[in-house]
Parts: sequence; C-alpha cells; structure tokens
Amino acid sequence: MAAVLADRLDDVPVVDAAARLAVARGAPLLLIAVLPPLLPRAVAPAPDGVTVRAVLGRAFVRLAHAGIGYEPAVYHRPAGRGGRLCAARGLLDAAITHHCSRLVVSCSGPEGLDAHTVMEAAAIRGGPLVHAAPPVSWVPLTAPRSFV
Repeated sequence: MAAVLADRLDDVPVVDAAARLAVARGAPLLLIAVLPPLLPRAVAPAPDGVTVRAVLGRAFVRLAHAGIGYEPAVYHRPAGRGGRLCAARGLLDAAITHHCSRLVVSCSGPEGLDAHTVMEAAAIRGGPLVHAAPPVSWVPLTAPRSFV
C-alpha cells in the first residue's frame, strides 16, 4: 500500500484513505514523496532527508494516531516533456520497485500525477491498483468579527 504525496493540501485525504486501507490489511504504508525534476549532476535526496520529510510532514501526525508503520520513498518528476503519461509511468515504476500493489493518489494531483492519469497508465501497464482520493473541499476564508 502506498500514498503519493506532493506537498499539497490534497495530501490529507490521500493519507487518510491510504491509512484506512493499510489498517484493514495490517500492512505498513509506503509514503512516496513527489519532488521536482533533478537538476543535471545533482545528488538525489535520501528518503529520510530534510526535503522528503518536509513533503511527508502532513502524513506523520495522522499515521502516528493510527499506529501505522511507514517507509519513505522518493519520486522525481521527469524533466522536459515526455508525453501525457510519462510522469505516471515513472511513478508506477517507483511503486513497483518497492513491491507495492496498491496506490492512493489525489484526484487533483499535479499534472500527470492525478489519479485519473495514474489509473490510465496502470491500466495500460497491467497494475498496480490505483485508488482515487477526493480533493479537499473548499471553505471560504472568514474575516474575524470585531466587537465594537
């Protein structure tokens, strides 16, 4: 079981859905941090590095409350234009490398990594199974009331 996190507000429903599925299966959770493309000759950050922990930060509290173990992983978006399904194929490759058979992805994820595109790439590839997490509902900001 894996949760795909891209440092967005929509990561919260992704973690919640992935945690529910992981608890039901009694399995630890793979947290895949989606990072920007690597610059040429740049060193990839370690899965336990500061950059990755910043992306996965919203998940840590929720997983601690649920009592679920996790393993961090990193996926760098591809540089340049590789076609509509290029980023999704790369994400699926990263998940399969970690022996993951299910992914939870946000419906409104980053370009090429939204749930519908990842589902399409998984259907073409023949797996893994992709679950779509709904986006965070929008709530208008309210101004503080003055008591004059």
